[in-house]
Amino acid sequence: MENQRQTYVGTAPAKDNTKNLLAASFSWMTLGLLITTVFALLFHYVPQLLALLTDKVVRFDGKVIYHRTILGYIVMFAPLGLVLLMSFRVHKMSFPVLMMCFVIFSASVGASLYYIFIRYEVGSIINCFFSATALFGLFAAAGYFTKTDLTKLGSILFIGLGGIIIASVINWFTRSPTMDYIISFIGVAIFTGLTAYDVQKIKNLGSRIEGGEALAKMSIMGALELYLDFLNIFLFLLRLFGNRN
Repeated sequence: MENQRQTYVGTAPAKDNTKNLLAASFSWMTLGLLITTVFALLFHYVPQLLALLTDKVVRFDGKVIYHRTILGYIVMFAPLGLVLLMSFRVHKMSFPVLMMCFVIFSASVGASLYYIFIRYEVGSIINCFFSATALFGLFAAAGYFTKTDLTKLGSILFIGLGGIIIASVINWFTRSPTMDYIISFIGVAIFTGLTAYDVQKIKNLGSRIEGGEALAKMSIMGALELYLDFLNIFLFLLRLFGNRN
């Protein structure tokens, strides 16, 4: 009886931390996506803001093209810099600073996504968003409930991620529609798999860390990983099925 009571007392906080970490991670992820959506809409529909990031040019044939300004390039690369900063400095940052970095990251992603409203029909954007939500939810649930260790799968998926990054850089020069389709299809598969892997990783992490600031900071990093999973699923689906303007 004594041993059973000690086991219960020892595992209860771990279970609470797991639930708290997952709940906080998904909450921060949702907030990040809301911020991204607001900024994407603002920078597309407010001409003064869009003019900060792009120069609109009307060619002789009447076709409208957009060239990024210097600020536009800064905003485009800012999310990558913030991800690296948060990843390498997480243990030295305080929670408020880490949280502010995540908010700025979400806003800069939104500002840089103005182009999807120019390139794709709004109906396609909405359809792909809900499709991404369904896929993300399905694989997040799989990652939470599965008893299979997904560590090896995660390693394979990260190798695949490196592969599609290299292929995307090459295709930026070759402009092959077939290659773009293949990259997008594989991209959806990789990031749905990473969704399950990341949810399981966050779940396991919750049982190993104490509460307080450590848990709060890990909730931000968990949100960042889930945010990136969802965003990439959405963007790859848009490239596959989006109707272009």
